[in-house]
Amino acid sequence: MADVAERAGVSGQTVSRVVNGSPRVDPDTRARVEAAMTALGYRPHRAARALRTGRTQTLGLVVSTLASVGNSRMLQAVADAAASRGYALTVVTLGADTGVAEAFERLAEQGVDGAIVLNEATARVRGADVGAAGLRLVVVDSPRDDRLGWEQQYGIVETDHAGGAGAAVRHLLGLGHRTVHHLAGPEGSFAASERERGWRAALEAAGAPAPDLVRGDWTSASGHGAASALVGARATAVFAANDQMALGLLRGIAEAGRAVPGDVSVIGFDDVADSADYRPPLTTVHQDFDTLGARAVAALVDGIEAGAPAAFETVPTRLVIRESAGPVR
Repeated sequence: MADVAERAGVSGQTVSRVVNGSPRVDPDTRARVEAAMTALGYRPHRAARALRTGRTQTLGLVVSTLASVGNSRMLQAVADAAASRGYALTVVTLGADTGVAEAFERLAEQGVDGAIVLNEATARVRGADVGAAGLRLVVVDSPRDDRLGWEQQYGIVETDHAGGAGAAVRHLLGLGHRTVHHLAGPEGSFAASERERGWRAALEAAGAPAPDLVRGDWTSASGHGAASALVGARATAVFAANDQMALGLLRGIAEAGRAVPGDVSVIGFDDVADSADYRPPLTTVHQDFDTLGARAVAALVDGIEAGAPAAFETVPTRLVIRESAGPVR
């Protein structure tokens, strides 16, 4: 660091601030220090820094599965956001034999500074002794319940699932559909329950009847399997709880000899990268995974580095209108 400071014409403290990502360095000075680091081949020594600061610059990520599109996209978003803050990432997947306490213990043994818990895994955190491992936590998509003292336990960052579902239902009702059927996600999922809540609330507000929902498991295969029940119920509009199930539903509707959107309008949720290339292009609710991951990392890192209090934050959604939803015949 002394060599870098001499070459850049700055103090050793300034080099330290640049290395640690401090905002208290003007851009020209930062660029000069970074150029000197590159020229000299300087790399911060993570183990030495951990000995000095007591932090490893590593975050943990706890997730039930990476097979779902939403979880894999969240992994990418969290990894990118962590890297931008100078943190590495360690991932623990909860299997049938891996409990939350064991996952936290494993992360603590690896010396992580804090952890983010994703989606379905958050249900297993609620009621667990989250303080036992001594980890600062932020959970993504977990019900806010002041009775559990979440503000002392962990921060929460969530998508506005109910608001997005409501926007989808109101759009379909505005196209003249008498009601909107729902292809729901699995029971026990916070995201699925919130999207169902938004669907019911929008129908109730419009005075429209709420049909019996059909439940899937987030996969396109479950959406395809649900098509016969929805076609048999003479649905003219369906809100699917994610884009993967909507994809299977589109195929099932076509196989039943009905057209989308001529006979049945379909709206999904997530706005995955391929949804614009479905046939027809899918109207869907855009979930901002990048912002969700960035806000979760920011809440965790700010707590680690500055002792910021646990936060509760909701990331908004928006309806993306394409060709799969149209006026009722």
